[in-house]
Amino acid sequence: MVSEEYPGNQDVSSEDMEEAPPPLDPSWWQAILDEDESRSETHSAKEGGDDGGDEYPFLEQEGHFRPGPVEWEIVSQLYEQDQLIELNVTGFNRGGLLVDGRCMQGFVPVSHLLGVRCEENDVEKRLKTYIGRKLMLKVIECDQENGRVVFSERAALTEPGARIQLLNNLQPGDCVRGKVTNITDFGVFVDLGGVEGLVHVSEISWGRVQHPSDVVSAGQEVEAYVIQVDQERSRIALSFKQMQPNPWLTVNERYYPGLKTEAVVTSIVSFGAFARLEEGLDGLIHISEMGLEEGEVIPESILEEGQRVQVRIMHVDVAKQRMGLSLQLED
Repeated sequence: MVSEEYPGNQDVSSEDMEEAPPPLDPSWWQAILDEDESRSETHSAKEGGDDGGDEYPFLEQEGHFRPGPVEWEIVSQLYEQDQLIELNVTGFNRGGLLVDGRCMQGFVPVSHLLGVRCEENDVEKRLKTYIGRKLMLKVIECDQENGRVVFSERAALTEPGARIQLLNNLQPGDCVRGKVTNITDFGVFVDLGGVEGLVHVSEISWGRVQHPSDVVSAGQEVEAYVIQVDQERSRIALSFKQMQPNPWLTVNERYYPGLKTEAVVTSIVSFGAFARLEEGLDGLIHISEMGLEEGEVIPESILEEGQRVQVRIMHVDVAKQRMGLSLQLED
């Protein structure tokens, strides 16, 4: 019997497992916020910069850049009217670019640049080449309370008002088409035509996903399910897995303890290996169920990713969406 817990979807009761998607986890958006803010202390554009405090963490060709004042009325107008603005690139870090003009400055995340992809090996080297350039941008976030202004070069390709129209028209439950613009450890960015949506890694598949790049590639046309629309912050939460029926809802019709079947090893971990029975259904072969002799405790010694193996179903936990498997070695 499996004795260790393993990563899986959030615990849900049988009453929760209905056609409608589960409520959005409060930490869903925090994943992307933490990613940005841990890199640059929220990438803020503070009003009326002073001489005190820490150095602003965006590198110029020489020294460091300190933010200046922001004309919030102008920034708000640009945001509300979805208008273009041309700004100078003055700094960078691995999260994106610092841009400024006569009365404003802010941040352009990597995912909103046309010529850079998050998954590139040397993002900072590419971003450094932007120093001194001018970019046509749109304001996609205007947060005066926190001194935060976020711009997008990608959004600047769309007609004025496209972002506003899209955000007003989209509703949770809609199905949309878009193009994958960037892939990160925590999810996939999809351009919907003026606004990017985020498919968090937990919403990519009903099964276990090692990395989003294993499922989609940059530039790929995809369909997604709209989970949440935040008009105020121009954020759209998307899901790939909600486009398909949840296989765990009917798992007991096909799999039961004692059944022997074929599976494909998807990943090997220190305490065993995960194997996929069908799309969206992954089970754990715990190291104690591998038939290894005492002292042979290395799963890699007998298994490899992509290998087809025979397994026996040990237990099925529909509520927790977990399945325990036992490796059936050939005689």
